[in-house]
Amino acid sequence: MSRTASKLFQLMMMLQRRGTCSASELAQELGVSRRTVHRYMDQLDEMGLPVCSERGPHGGYSLMRGYRLPPLLFSAEEATVLYLGARLVREVLGETFDDAVVGATTKLDNVLPDDLLQQVARTEQTLVVGGLMARDYGPFSETIHVLRRCIDGRRQIQMLYQATSGNKTERRVDPYAMALQWGWWYLVGYCHLRGEMRTFRVDRIEDVTALEQVYAPPQSFSVREYLEKSMRYEPRYQVLVRMHGQALARARQGRSAWLHVEAQPDGSALIGFGSDDLGWATGWVLSWGPEAQALEPPELVAAVQKAARGISAVYAQSDAAAGRQERMDRS
Repeated sequence: MSRTASKLFQLMMMLQRRGTCSASELAQELGVSRRTVHRYMDQLDEMGLPVCSERGPHGGYSLMRGYRLPPLLFSAEEATVLYLGARLVREVLGETFDDAVVGATTKLDNVLPDDLLQQVARTEQTLVVGGLMARDYGPFSETIHVLRRCIDGRRQIQMLYQATSGNKTERRVDPYAMALQWGWWYLVGYCHLRGEMRTFRVDRIEDVTALEQVYAPPQSFSVREYLEKSMRYEPRYQVLVRMHGQALARARQGRSAWLHVEAQPDGSALIGFGSDDLGWATGWVLSWGPEAQALEPPELVAAVQKAARGISAVYAQSDAAAGRQERMDRS
Protein backbone atom coordinates (compact mmCIF):
# COMPACT_ATOMS: atom_id res chain seq x y z
CA MET A 1 0.00 0.00 0.00
CA SER A 2 1.42 3.40 -1.01
CA ARG A 3 1.88 6.19 1.51
CA THR A 4 -0.99 8.22 0.01
CA ALA A 5 -3.35 5.23 0.00
CA SER A 6 -2.42 4.50 3.61
CA LYS A 7 -3.14 8.11 4.63
CA LEU A 8 -6.48 8.05 2.82
CA PHE A 9 -7.45 4.88 4.63
CA GLN A 10 -6.49 6.38 7.99
CA LEU A 11 -8.48 9.48 7.14
CA MET A 12 -11.61 7.45 6.34
CA MET A 13 -11.32 5.53 9.61
CA MET A 14 -10.90 8.75 11.60
CA LEU A 15 -13.98 10.33 10.03
CA GLN A 16 -16.08 7.25 10.70
CA ARG A 17 -14.89 6.90 14.29
CA ARG A 18 -14.89 10.52 15.42
CA GLY A 19 -17.58 12.22 13.34
CA THR A 20 -16.78 15.83 12.50
CA CYS A 21 -13.08 16.76 12.56
CA SER A 22 -11.42 20.05 11.68
CA ALA A 23 -8.72 20.20 9.03
CA SER A 24 -6.21 21.18 11.73
CA GLU A 25 -7.05 18.11 13.86
CA LEU A 26 -6.77 15.80 10.86
CA ALA A 27 -3.50 17.37 9.75
CA GLN A 28 -1.96 16.96 13.20
CA GLU A 29 -3.12 13.35 13.51
CA LEU A 30 -1.90 12.36 10.05
CA GLY A 31 1.35 14.34 10.26
CA VAL A 32 0.63 16.36 7.13
CA SER A 33 -0.28 19.97 6.28
CA ARG A 34 -3.81 21.35 6.17
CA ARG A 35 -3.39 21.84 2.44
CA THR A 36 -2.64 18.14 2.08
CA VAL A 37 -5.77 17.30 4.08
CA HIS A 38 -7.88 19.38 1.67
CA ARG A 39 -6.28 17.53 -1.24
CA TYR A 40 -7.04 14.17 0.41
CA MET A 41 -10.68 15.21 0.80
CA ASP A 42 -10.90 15.99 -2.91
CA GLN A 43 -9.50 12.54 -3.66
CA LEU A 44 -12.05 10.86 -1.38
CA ASP A 45 -14.81 12.80 -3.10
CA GLU A 46 -13.55 11.63 -6.51
CA MET A 47 -13.62 8.05 -5.18
CA GLY A 48 -17.33 8.46 -4.43
CA LEU A 49 -17.04 8.70 -0.66
CA PRO A 50 -19.82 11.01 0.69
CA VAL A 51 -17.67 13.60 2.47
CA CYS A 52 -19.41 16.65 3.93
CA SER A 53 -17.77 19.91 4.95
CA GLU A 54 -19.06 22.63 7.26
CA ARG A 55 -17.59 26.08 7.71
CA GLY A 56 -17.37 27.99 10.95
CA PRO A 57 -15.65 27.64 14.35
CA HIS A 58 -17.34 24.29 15.01
CA GLY A 59 -17.19 23.04 11.45
CA GLY A 60 -14.98 20.54 9.72
CA TYR A 61 -15.18 17.39 7.66
CA SER A 62 -17.44 14.41 8.25
CA LEU A 63 -19.03 11.49 6.43
CA MET A 64 -22.64 11.78 5.32
CA ARG A 65 -24.91 10.89 8.21
CA GLY A 66 -25.78 7.17 8.27
CA TYR A 67 -22.97 6.18 5.92
CA ARG A 68 -20.77 3.33 7.13
CA LEU A 69 -17.60 1.99 5.57
CA PRO A 70 -17.30 -1.77 4.91
CA PRO A 71 -16.51 -3.61 8.17
CA LEU A 72 -13.24 -5.01 6.80
CA LEU A 73 -10.89 -3.12 4.53
CA PHE A 74 -7.36 -4.51 4.58
CA SER A 75 -4.34 -4.40 2.33
CA ALA A 76 -2.56 -7.68 1.55
CA GLU A 77 0.14 -6.82 4.10
CA GLU A 78 -2.41 -6.04 6.83
CA ALA A 79 -4.38 -9.23 6.17
CA THR A 80 -1.13 -11.24 6.29
CA VAL A 81 -0.31 -9.71 9.68
CA LEU A 82 -3.69 -10.88 10.99
CA TYR A 83 -3.22 -14.44 9.71
CA LEU A 84 0.37 -14.70 10.98
CA GLY A 85 -0.69 -13.21 14.31
CA ALA A 86 -3.42 -15.83 14.63
CA ARG A 87 -0.92 -18.62 13.89
CA LEU A 88 1.47 -17.20 16.49
CA VAL A 89 -1.26 -17.04 19.14
CA ARG A 90 -2.11 -20.67 18.47
CA GLU A 91 1.55 -21.71 18.82
CA VAL A 92 2.10 -19.78 22.05
CA LEU A 93 -1.25 -20.39 23.76
CA GLY A 94 -2.17 -23.74 22.22
CA GLU A 95 -5.68 -24.99 22.93
CA THR A 96 -6.55 -22.00 25.13
CA PHE A 97 -7.35 -19.79 22.13
CA ASP A 98 -7.69 -22.49 19.46
CA ASP A 99 -11.41 -21.84 18.86
CA ALA A 100 -10.82 -18.10 18.65
CA VAL A 101 -7.99 -18.56 16.13
CA VAL A 102 -10.13 -20.81 13.94
CA GLY A 103 -13.07 -18.40 14.19
CA ALA A 104 -11.00 -15.34 13.32
CA THR A 105 -9.27 -16.90 10.31
CA THR A 106 -12.55 -18.40 9.05
CA LYS A 107 -14.23 -14.98 9.17
CA LEU A 108 -11.32 -13.49 7.24
CA ASP A 109 -11.59 -16.28 4.67
CA ASN A 110 -15.28 -15.51 4.20
CA VAL A 111 -15.09 -11.73 3.84
CA LEU A 112 -11.82 -11.06 2.03
CA PRO A 113 -11.96 -10.96 -1.78
CA ASP A 114 -10.40 -13.86 -3.69
CA ASP A 115 -7.53 -11.83 -5.16
CA LEU A 116 -6.54 -10.64 -1.67
CA LEU A 117 -6.74 -14.18 -0.26
CA GLN A 118 -4.45 -15.37 -3.05
CA GLN A 119 -1.90 -12.66 -2.21
CA VAL A 120 -2.05 -13.60 1.47
CA ALA A 121 -1.60 -17.30 0.62
CA ARG A 122 1.48 -16.52 -1.48
CA THR A 123 2.97 -14.43 1.30
CA GLU A 124 2.28 -17.12 3.93
CA GLN A 125 4.15 -19.65 1.81
CA THR A 126 7.27 -17.48 1.81
CA LEU A 127 6.99 -15.93 5.30
CA VAL A 128 6.56 -18.68 7.87
CA VAL A 129 6.04 -18.20 11.60
CA GLY A 130 6.70 -21.43 13.46
CA GLY A 131 8.94 -23.27 15.86
CA LEU A 132 9.27 -20.29 18.17
CA MET A 133 8.45 -22.26 21.27
CA ALA A 134 10.71 -25.23 21.84
CA ARG A 135 8.66 -26.44 24.81
CA ASP A 136 5.47 -28.46 24.75
CA TYR A 137 2.71 -26.62 26.62
CA GLY A 138 0.20 -29.41 26.07
CA PRO A 139 0.59 -31.07 29.50
CA PHE A 140 -0.55 -27.91 31.30
CA SER A 141 -2.82 -26.34 28.68
CA GLU A 142 -5.82 -26.92 30.96
CA THR A 143 -4.04 -25.04 33.75
CA ILE A 144 -3.45 -22.12 31.38
CA HIS A 145 -7.13 -22.21 30.42
CA VAL A 146 -8.29 -22.06 34.07
CA LEU A 147 -5.86 -19.25 34.88
CA ARG A 148 -7.03 -17.21 31.90
CA ARG A 149 -10.69 -17.54 32.94
CA CYS A 150 -9.92 -16.53 36.52
CA ILE A 151 -7.79 -13.57 35.43
CA ASP A 152 -10.57 -12.33 33.14
CA GLY A 153 -13.21 -12.83 35.85
CA ARG A 154 -10.93 -11.59 38.67
CA ARG A 155 -11.56 -14.71 40.71
CA GLN A 156 -9.16 -16.12 43.26
CA ILE A 157 -7.56 -19.52 42.76
CA GLN A 158 -6.39 -22.31 45.05
CA MET A 159 -3.36 -24.14 43.77
CA LEU A 160 -0.76 -26.73 44.72
CA TYR A 161 2.63 -25.31 43.77
CA GLN A 162 5.98 -27.09 43.62
CA ALA A 163 9.01 -24.89 44.25
CA THR A 164 12.43 -25.37 42.67
CA SER A 165 13.53 -27.21 45.83
CA GLY A 166 10.76 -29.78 45.33
CA ASN A 167 8.67 -28.62 48.29
CA LYS A 168 4.92 -28.37 47.64
CA THR A 169 2.61 -25.79 49.21
CA GLU A 170 -1.10 -25.00 49.01
CA ARG A 171 -1.62 -21.38 48.03
CA ARG A 172 -4.52 -19.02 47.57
CA VAL A 173 -3.67 -16.43 44.92
CA ASP A 174 -5.23 -13.38 43.27
CA PRO A 175 -4.14 -13.99 39.64
CA TYR A 176 -3.31 -10.66 38.00
CA ALA A 177 -1.73 -11.69 34.71
CA MET A 178 0.25 -14.30 32.78
CA ALA A 179 3.56 -13.67 31.04
CA LEU A 180 5.68 -15.64 28.60
CA GLN A 181 9.33 -15.23 29.62
CA TRP A 182 12.31 -17.17 28.24
CA GLY A 183 9.97 -19.78 26.79
CA TRP A 184 8.14 -20.44 30.08
CA TRP A 185 4.68 -19.29 31.16
CA TYR A 186 4.54 -17.43 34.48
CA LEU A 187 1.61 -16.41 36.67
CA VAL A 188 1.84 -13.03 38.38
CA GLY A 189 -0.40 -12.50 41.39
CA TYR A 190 -0.84 -11.73 45.07
CA CYS A 191 -0.02 -14.76 47.23
CA HIS A 192 -2.09 -14.85 50.43
CA LEU A 193 0.26 -17.44 51.96
CA ARG A 194 3.28 -15.12 51.72
CA GLY A 195 1.32 -11.86 51.95
CA GLU A 196 3.01 -10.29 48.92
CA MET A 197 3.26 -10.30 45.13
CA ARG A 198 4.80 -13.47 43.69
CA THR A 199 5.64 -14.99 40.31
CA PHE A 200 4.91 -18.68 39.70
CA ARG A 201 6.03 -20.96 36.87
CA VAL A 202 2.84 -22.39 35.38
CA ASP A 203 4.35 -25.81 34.66
CA ARG A 204 4.99 -26.19 38.42
CA ILE A 205 1.33 -25.68 39.29
CA GLU A 206 0.18 -29.26 39.91
CA ASP A 207 -3.45 -28.49 40.65
CA VAL A 208 -5.55 -25.34 40.33
CA THR A 209 -9.15 -24.62 41.33
CA ALA A 210 -11.21 -21.52 40.59
CA LEU A 211 -12.74 -20.05 43.77
CA GLU A 212 -15.89 -18.00 44.16
CA GLN A 213 -14.12 -15.11 45.88
CA VAL A 214 -13.40 -12.14 43.63
CA TYR A 215 -10.60 -9.60 44.02
CA ALA A 216 -9.75 -6.11 42.80
CA PRO A 217 -6.14 -5.49 41.73
CA PRO A 218 -4.59 -2.19 42.88
CA GLN A 219 -5.23 0.54 40.33
CA SER A 220 -1.60 1.67 40.46
CA PHE A 221 -0.22 -1.83 39.86
CA SER A 222 1.54 -2.42 36.50
CA VAL A 223 2.32 -6.01 35.56
CA ARG A 224 4.99 -4.93 33.06
CA GLU A 225 6.79 -2.79 35.63
CA TYR A 226 6.63 -5.59 38.20
CA LEU A 227 8.11 -8.12 35.76
CA GLU A 228 10.88 -5.76 34.73
CA LYS A 229 11.93 -5.39 38.38
CA SER A 230 11.27 -8.87 39.74
CA MET A 231 12.60 -10.88 36.79
CA ARG A 232 15.61 -8.76 35.98
CA TYR A 233 18.55 -11.11 35.54
CA GLU A 234 21.60 -10.10 37.57
CA PRO A 235 24.15 -12.95 37.45
CA ARG A 236 26.50 -13.65 40.37
CA TYR A 237 29.48 -14.36 38.12
CA GLN A 238 30.89 -12.74 34.99
CA VAL A 239 32.50 -15.49 32.94
CA LEU A 240 35.35 -14.88 30.50
CA VAL A 241 36.59 -17.65 28.18
CA ARG A 242 39.22 -17.61 25.43
CA MET A 243 38.23 -19.61 22.32
CA HIS A 244 39.91 -20.46 19.05
CA GLY A 245 39.75 -22.97 16.21
CA GLN A 246 36.57 -24.93 15.50
CA ALA A 247 35.12 -24.12 18.91
CA LEU A 248 35.17 -20.40 18.11
CA ALA A 249 33.62 -21.00 14.68
CA ARG A 250 30.78 -23.06 16.20
CA ALA A 251 30.23 -20.51 18.97
CA ARG A 252 29.90 -17.71 16.42
CA GLN A 253 27.51 -19.71 14.26
CA GLY A 254 25.25 -20.45 17.21
CA ARG A 255 25.82 -17.10 18.88
CA SER A 256 23.10 -16.13 21.34
CA ALA A 257 22.14 -12.77 22.79
CA TRP A 258 23.68 -13.73 26.14
CA LEU A 259 27.16 -14.20 24.62
CA HIS A 260 29.55 -11.28 24.16
CA VAL A 261 32.25 -12.00 21.59
CA GLU A 262 35.37 -9.83 21.31
CA ALA A 263 37.84 -10.71 18.54
CA GLN A 264 41.56 -10.76 19.39
CA PRO A 265 44.58 -9.93 17.15
CA ASP A 266 45.85 -13.54 17.28
CA GLY A 267 42.62 -14.90 15.74
CA SER A 268 41.10 -16.07 19.01
CA ALA A 269 38.19 -14.38 20.76
CA LEU A 270 37.16 -13.59 24.30
CA ILE A 271 33.67 -14.91 25.10
CA GLY A 272 31.86 -13.27 27.99
CA PHE A 273 28.54 -14.00 29.67
CA GLY A 274 26.86 -13.92 33.07
CA SER A 275 26.02 -17.03 35.09
CA ASP A 276 24.56 -17.89 38.47
CA ASP A 277 25.68 -21.53 38.35
CA LEU A 278 29.41 -22.32 38.33
CA GLY A 279 28.63 -25.98 37.76
CA TRP A 280 26.78 -25.16 34.56
CA ALA A 281 29.53 -22.76 33.44
CA THR A 282 32.15 -25.45 34.11
CA GLY A 283 30.30 -27.95 31.96
CA TRP A 284 29.87 -25.35 29.23
CA VAL A 285 33.61 -24.63 29.08
CA LEU A 286 34.52 -28.34 29.11
CA SER A 287 32.05 -29.06 26.30
CA TRP A 288 34.27 -27.15 23.88
CA GLY A 289 37.34 -29.27 24.63
CA PRO A 290 40.92 -27.92 24.60
CA GLU A 291 39.98 -25.03 22.29
CA ALA A 292 38.29 -23.18 25.16
CA GLN A 293 40.17 -21.83 28.19
CA ALA A 294 38.42 -20.38 31.24
CA LEU A 295 39.98 -17.07 32.33
CA GLU A 296 37.55 -15.60 34.86
CA PRO A 297 36.34 -15.81 37.58
CA PRO A 298 39.06 -17.63 39.56
CA GLU A 299 36.45 -20.01 41.02
CA LEU A 300 35.53 -21.14 37.52
CA VAL A 301 39.17 -21.65 36.50
CA ALA A 302 39.72 -23.83 39.59
CA ALA A 303 36.53 -25.80 38.94
CA VAL A 304 37.47 -26.49 35.30
CA GLN A 305 40.98 -27.57 36.33
CA LYS A 306 39.60 -29.91 39.01
CA ALA A 307 37.07 -31.41 36.60
CA ALA A 308 39.75 -31.88 33.92
CA ARG A 309 42.04 -33.65 36.38
CA GLY A 310 39.17 -35.87 37.45
CA ILE A 311 38.38 -36.79 33.85
CA SER A 312 42.07 -37.48 33.17
CA ALA A 313 42.30 -39.69 36.27
CA VAL A 314 39.29 -41.74 35.17
CA TYR A 315 40.84 -42.47 31.80
CA ALA A 316 44.26 -43.08 33.35
CA GLN A 317 42.73 -45.75 35.61
CA SER A 318 40.93 -47.24 32.62
CA ASP A 319 44.17 -47.37 30.63
CA ALA A 320 46.03 -48.95 33.57
CA ALA A 321 43.32 -51.59 34.00
CA ALA A 322 43.40 -52.36 30.29
CA GLY A 323 47.19 -52.71 30.43
CA ARG A 324 47.00 -55.15 33.35
CA GLN A 325 44.39 -57.22 31.56
CA GLU A 326 46.53 -57.31 28.43
CA ARG A 327 49.58 -58.53 30.38
CA MET A 328 47.48 -61.21 32.09
CA ASP A 329 46.19 -62.40 28.73
CA ARG A 330 49.72 -62.70 27.40
CA SER A 331 50.88 -64.66 30.42
